[in-house]
Amino acid sequence: MVLGLLVSGIGIIGAFLPVLPSTVFFIFAAFCFARSSPRLENWILNHSLFGPPVTAWQEHGAIPLMAKYFAFLGMAFGFGSFLYFVAPDLWLLVVVALFFIGSAVYVGSRPSGPRSE
Repeated sequence: MVLGLLVSGIGIIGAFLPVLPSTVFFIFAAFCFARSSPRLENWILNHSLFGPPVTAWQEHGAIPLMAKYFAFLGMAFGFGSFLYFVAPDLWLLVVVALFFIGSAVYVGSRPSGPRSE
């Protein structure tokens, strides 16, 4: 329950900060609350803003289309920042690029869920 409350708090902060996603934290919080507090799990699942994407993920493994776009933009920005600020050796560049490519393929392969994030 403590972990669920912690990640819920991070999710709430993420709802106000454009660089921090919120849905992934609420998905994890719902997972934690399913085992510790059905009342809090129900609160997340029935929340008007956070509930639909969490439910779409739980039921279909779906990621809303707009969330996919933001994820792709965030990954591109993160990789660009990595290149600019770190100027890595070739081996590290390849490892990080493969991580971002794998992440992008996974996000792109998920079905699209509700349009709201």
